[in-house]
Amino acid sequence: MLARAGQLAETEAAGSPANVRAHNMALRSIAAEIGGVLRSPDRTVQRRIGEAREIVEFYPAALSAWEHGFITRAHVTVIVDVGRVVPVDRRPEFEREAIDRSLNDTPNRVRAGLELYAEKLTEQSFTERHQDAARQRAVRLVPGRDGMCEVIATVPTVIGDGILDRLTRMAHAVQDADVAHEGMTPSVGTAGTDRRTADQIRADLFADLILAESPALDPTVHGDGAGALRAIRAQVQVTVSALTLLGDNENPADLVGRSPIDAGTARYLAGETSSWTRLLTNPVDGTTIAIDRYRPSLEQRRHLRARDLHCRFPGCRQAAIRCELDHTVDHALGGPTALTNLAHLCQRHHSMKQLTPWRVEQHAGGVLEWTSPTGRVYREDAPPHP
Repeated sequence: MLARAGQLAETEAAGSPANVRAHNMALRSIAAEIGGVLRSPDRTVQRRIGEAREIVEFYPAALSAWEHGFITRAHVTVIVDVGRVVPVDRRPEFEREAIDRSLNDTPNRVRAGLELYAEKLTEQSFTERHQDAARQRAVRLVPGRDGMCEVIATVPTVIGDGILDRLTRMAHAVQDADVAHEGMTPSVGTAGTDRRTADQIRADLFADLILAESPALDPTVHGDGAGALRAIRAQVQVTVSALTLLGDNENPADLVGRSPIDAGTARYLAGETSSWTRLLTNPVDGTTIAIDRYRPSLEQRRHLRARDLHCRFPGCRQAAIRCELDHTVDHALGGPTALTNLAHLCQRHHSMKQLTPWRVEQHAGGVLEWTSPTGRVYREDAPPHP
């Protein structure tokens, strides 16, 4: 209905004077009328009309899949958002691939791989678009209520991911040090004297680092020496092809848990890192076949990080570097410390596996089958690499 309203406005505007067409007066008028019926602001209705036309006119197959319940509204939103970089004549090809991926996974997981696929169809490279976008980086302040505000920094994704990672790891160090100071073991989960939440600690650390270059309250300080917080460095997890590293192409790399990053940034990070995992993938489906070395312990971790990429609970995209290695069959019950019995789970889903009726089995190729308390089974394949 909204798309038809937009098409009607376009038809009405065709015979209008140029200045009327230039200001979308026909569209504004129709949006205002629909807004009156829906009791919704006309600006909101006009935006929804634009979104509806984009879906109906460019993605009819996705609309049909949504109408028949094969995919959700959130999947359609991802398809439309990601597809904007794809030339119009290649959108049917993009749409078919997007629907296929949406049938088997959640919207947030579909987005990451679909963004990389869309880049193969674009006319302007991701690197060129990133360079243009990076010129718009800025910091701004949005006043809020009750004496609060939001400080918003528009920066490259890899920088933002690193900022959040460092603040999170510092916050965990503060919490652990506070609990240990009270004579308790951090893993017990009992709070010490610091009653702040992790979000509150992150916000306080952010302000301290910007204004004073160091945390005002650092429970890791002992005596007159510097605390351990300043030694914490950000970690990001990036998957990049060898050809991109060699400069043979400008294909974007995957910032795991977030979104693609430009090839130049990936090459820079590769040149600075001391931690590498070289992996061989299946050229057909992208799944991990092997890594460069294989020995227990450290190499097991490297292999599993390369295989899993992120938390292996259905729908979760928490990067593997921020997850825990879980024994699918508990070690206490005889489960071996082997690749076939290990998988990454974030803290939330690790705890859920331990403390709720959810159950999981691991099969060949790193396939996990999760069984919910109601008996439904969710298959979780090892993620393909871009």
